[in-house]
Amino acid sequence: MRIAINFWRRLWPFLHSRQTSSPNPSRPNHNGGPRIFLVVEGVNDIQFLRRISAILHIDDPRMPNLSAMERRGELIFVPFGGGDVSLWTDRLAGLGRPEFHLYDREMPPETESRQRIADAVNRRPRCQAVLTGKRNLENYLAPSAIREAGAVDITFSDHDDVADFVAQQMHARLNGQPPWNDLPARTRKRRRDRAKKWLNTRAVERMTPQRLAVRDPAGEVRYWLATIARLAGRS
Repeated sequence: MRIAINFWRRLWPFLHSRQTSSPNPSRPNHNGGPRIFLVVEGVNDIQFLRRISAILHIDDPRMPNLSAMERRGELIFVPFGGGDVSLWTDRLAGLGRPEFHLYDREMPPETESRQRIADAVNRRPRCQAVLTGKRNLENYLAPSAIREAGAVDITFSDHDDVADFVAQQMHARLNGQPPWNDLPARTRKRRRDRAKKWLNTRAVERMTPQRLAVRDPAGEVRYWLATIARLAGRS
């Protein structure tokens, strides 16, 4: 709920300016407002992208610093909070701004459904949607970064649930606790959510361009950022 409130609070001045300065609300008003909407699943994705873009920007100024763009009002993150991704295929179309959508790949058959939705977004002008090549953004983290951030030593593949692995290892450190699989489902979910938040903040901060290059040899993350810069007119 707080994510949605913050999003609409930031979007409202732009909507108000369109209504007051444009006689035809159906036509884009380019006199101010964000350059681009960045549609992601939730706050953890926002935290990852803010941090990794800042790290890459220091190494290569051609990479946009999304936090800086956000502070200048050039970019608005749109967290749709999971659920039905298809609802966001053209929800922002009337605002007349470029859009970049980033969806987690997840696992089949969800992957195929998300790809169809991304294809629909890509048919719209000045919009691009991509699926992560790996399961989630946490899969782009280097195990060494995770270890440095919290002494959690894990190995994982591109399609493993990294947050679940971390949550289980942190749980194993607690004395007098029942085995992981004996915990109530709600408790396991709460601990996975906590681990996911930790991974997308503290662990990302331990990443370097060199570590990302090893975990992302195809250069997906750099491609996302370069595409955002291009759509926003910054390249």
